[in-house]
Amino acid sequence: MKRGLALAAGAAAFVILAAANAGGYRYGISDQAFYIPAIAHAADPSLFPRDTAVLAPQMTLWAGDEILALALRTLPVEMPTLFAALYLLGVLLLYAGGVFFARGLGASWLAVAGATALLTLRHRITKTGANTLEGYMHPRMIAFALGLIGLGCLLRRRWALAVGAVATAGVVHPTTALWFGAAIGFAFLATWDLKVRAGLIAVVGLPTLGYALMAPRMDPEWLAVLGERDYLFPHDWPLYAWAANLFTAGVVYAVCRRRHTAGLDVPGERVLVRGLLSLVGVFLVSVPLTALYIAPVVQLQINRVFWLIDAVALIYVAWWLIDWVTPKPRLRMAVTALLVALACGRGAFILHDTGRALARVELADDDWTEAMQWIRTRPVGWQVLADPGHAWKYGASVRVAAWRDVLLEQSKDSAMAMYDRTIASRVADRASALAEFERFNEEQFRSLGAKYDAHVLVVERPRELALPRLYDNERFVIYGLR
Repeated sequence: MKRGLALAAGAAAFVILAAANAGGYRYGISDQAFYIPAIAHAADPSLFPRDTAVLAPQMTLWAGDEILALALRTLPVEMPTLFAALYLLGVLLLYAGGVFFARGLGASWLAVAGATALLTLRHRITKTGANTLEGYMHPRMIAFALGLIGLGCLLRRRWALAVGAVATAGVVHPTTALWFGAAIGFAFLATWDLKVRAGLIAVVGLPTLGYALMAPRMDPEWLAVLGERDYLFPHDWPLYAWAANLFTAGVVYAVCRRRHTAGLDVPGERVLVRGLLSLVGVFLVSVPLTALYIAPVVQLQINRVFWLIDAVALIYVAWWLIDWVTPKPRLRMAVTALLVALACGRGAFILHDTGRALARVELADDDWTEAMQWIRTRPVGWQVLADPGHAWKYGASVRVAAWRDVLLEQSKDSAMAMYDRTIASRVADRASALAEFERFNEEQFRSLGAKYDAHVLVVERPRELALPRLYDNERFVIYGLR
């Protein structure tokens, strides 16, 4: 009973600290510029008649849009509430995964508390584009938590449960689940004879490598659209990125070896670590392939295997600090309290520094949302012309806030262009056409509207244009282009 209450209290604290260290939970930001319109379109196929082509490549890889669309159609719940519930589920699963994995290592409850405290410290995995936590609902966070539970099953040599957890993660976010599945697969291979392993790797690896070499390559125009996403190409990484990521792999190896030498390792630990370190080998093989700009290899973002290794390294560090190098019980309690205090202090500082609330379940109540809500009441076929940087300038994309097509959402559209050459051409064309957006006059806006079939233009005050005014508030004006 007491342990159950302690775990429940720990779960509540973990949710609060995770949200605080991620800058507070918010709806409608960042990668939700894809997920919200994808789910909305799955629920109502009449939405986004023009922009479905941009969303489609990612939608074909993800089954979650249909599942969540079904939930919206059958349950008395709106998308913001559904996303908040899913975010809470993902954080709780991550907490459960951290506890399950740490206990699988034989860590004390103090070390478990320290490990979960470290897991709330959101940070970017160097030059991978992945954060250990997000301040919004992202399916890959749920998939990652399920994958961590799968690794905890592997520590206990429960292979079927490990595969089941990762298979479930695959429904939620396929590419995240892929790397957990690969780690488990390599761990399973580690239990076999060396010659058999080498043969299987050759039988599977050589044809895969041959396919990759024959796959389409990204040409200069396609690469230009990717812009600042240099993390996709490890051959261009600075030295510190290589050092940081390989260091975490070294930590996992060193602690595992030390535990084995001391006779403290658990039955599935060494094969698990071999599986994780095999992912580093896969990454190293991928480096020259990404240097050749082979599209499927770039799209897989294999560098994100370091996210898995980072999580295991954090749990190992907590065990090492609390259960290994700190001999006295009082000192162990002090180290644990210090880690918890670090998570609390950092979370409080981030919220204070950003001025954000701990959670914002709906879109921000501001002039941009008000203008977008007006557009949302207009015909479904409307296409909006807005500043291409509107999502990061105003907090949410047109697709998220208005559920309408937009000529260009620079940040998200360039990210989705990674998956399709045709989308890359579209993004390049529109980015060029809108490059001088802030300097355009009425005739240029009319010309753009005619060329791309846009219905309305959204601009900030105090800019005034000689176009039909359809709506205005204190900050924005919406003009007709027809």
